[in-house]
Amino acid sequence: MDILHITDLKKSFGDKAVLKGLDLSVPEHSVFGFIGKNGAGKTTTMKTVLGLMRADSGEIQVAGEKVTYGQTITNRHIGYLPDVPEYYSFMSAAEYLSFCGEITGMKKSEIRTRSQELLALVGLNGESHRIKGFSRGMKQRLGIAQALLNRPKLLICDEPTSALDPVGRKEILDILFSIRDQTTVLFSTHILSDVERICTDIAFLDDGVVRLEGKLSDIKASYRTEEYLVEMEKENDIQLLLDTFKDCRRNNENEIVVRKSSKEFSEVMRFVANNELSILKIERLEPTLESLFMEVIQQ
Repeated sequence: MDILHITDLKKSFGDKAVLKGLDLSVPEHSVFGFIGKNGAGKTTTMKTVLGLMRADSGEIQVAGEKVTYGQTITNRHIGYLPDVPEYYSFMSAAEYLSFCGEITGMKKSEIRTRSQELLALVGLNGESHRIKGFSRGMKQRLGIAQALLNRPKLLICDEPTSALDPVGRKEILDILFSIRDQTTVLFSTHILSDVERICTDIAFLDDGVVRLEGKLSDIKASYRTEEYLVEMEKENDIQLLLDTFKDCRRNNENEIVVRKSSKEFSEVMRFVANNELSILKIERLEPTLESLFMEVIQQ
């Protein structure tokens, strides 16, 4: 089942068309990477899903219910973390979650139990300092806790790691991956290494439309190269292979790339064995998200 389904979504600002017929399906309990360059329309899409921005045309459904601009009833299914969350800085993390729970009508006992559970999840349990003293990473972690307070079916995160250092990025990604059994995670990003780290499904957004969408493993398999990377120990061995097999190419100082075609690859391996060449590693080349994205948007 798809927790989010978007059909032919269009949105323009003046004479600038941002979304040009976007179609998107997000499977339930996936960790979905919504990938695009800065300014590609990721935030516009998310705000439209939240009913905060009026689409020119198209349809959005969340958990099978139609999203209508200005009538945010479907948001009861959604938790949202903006790229730069804002807080009442004089509150502590626990006080802020309690405040959010009260304004959404949660019972006090449920707020207390759920807050403790979520603060432990994001590593802020026992943190008594005021939010004004929080680092950017701590604020992002608190934002995830707040977004999960009402047990949403869909958690939307807009560029959740874009301004974080490597440690902070890892913390946020680990949290998002850990909650995949509780909810569906949709996060927009232009940091492709983050997507490769935790995502089960992806969509490439370019020029207002989704160019490629599906399970990450399936997409990588369909674009998989027929090449192997061979890491050699000695420069003389590398040069011998390059001189003998014209289709081999040097990848960097101590690596060559060999085509996987049965004849070529088997001949190379036979030559290596017969001449007792020293190999450190053989690895099948996998397409990177960066190479996939560049290939897709240049088509």
